[in-house]
Amino acid sequence: PVTAGSIVVPYGHVVGNEKWRESEVAQRLQGKVRLIFEDGLGLVDFHLSNRICILYISEADLVAGDEFKQRLVRFRNASSLKAIVIVEKTQISDQYFLAVQKLVVLELGMVLLPVANQGEASQLIIQLVSSCVREQSKDHSSNPFLGKQHAQLAEPAVFHTVQHIPGVGKTKSLLLLQHFGSIHRLCNASRDELEQVVGKTVAQQVYTF
Repeated sequence: PVTAGSIVVPYGHVVGNEKWRESEVAQRLQGKVRLIFEDGLGLVDFHLSNRICILYISEADLVAGDEFKQRLVRFRNASSLKAIVIVEKTQISDQYFLAVQKLVVLELGMVLLPVANQGEASQLIIQLVSSCVREQSKDHSSNPFLGKQHAQLAEPAVFHTVQHIPGVGKTKSLLLLQHFGSIHRLCNASRDELEQVVGKTVAQQVYTF
């Protein structure tokens, strides 16, 4: 059910699951990104690059029960792709959000981004695509001509970077990024500020690093 690694995403494109063709997300993406649809993406809703994809959980999915949880777990068990989980956090679905956050971030170690509706989701996808393009352009192997461009790290890449600090795993990375908001602020944090978030031992390791 997961086509990890078998989808090749053309540079600067988004490959969307066929089921989204008539959706508001797709309509709002048209003209902003190069969007192509494919059948057989399995559990994935949108591929932003060969390595990064989006799993979309709608308000209806949340209200309908636990099927979306099984989908996320199946994806995590079967795929080596980096997944960004976009969740519709509305008045109706708000009551389910904490449980989703716990599952996605703490148990599955994936990035979770809440949106109010499909319009907001499309804006987020556009931002993520431009981040992915900048990321790919920094990769000498994928495009040697664009290797010298400077780029802001995409959110998943920032998350991945913070995880590489000694003593910091997925959970603490998330706590640090949620608290400080950016790598820049994290780098400039005092030992005391770090201690409040991750405790004395890890704070010392982060500070030293």
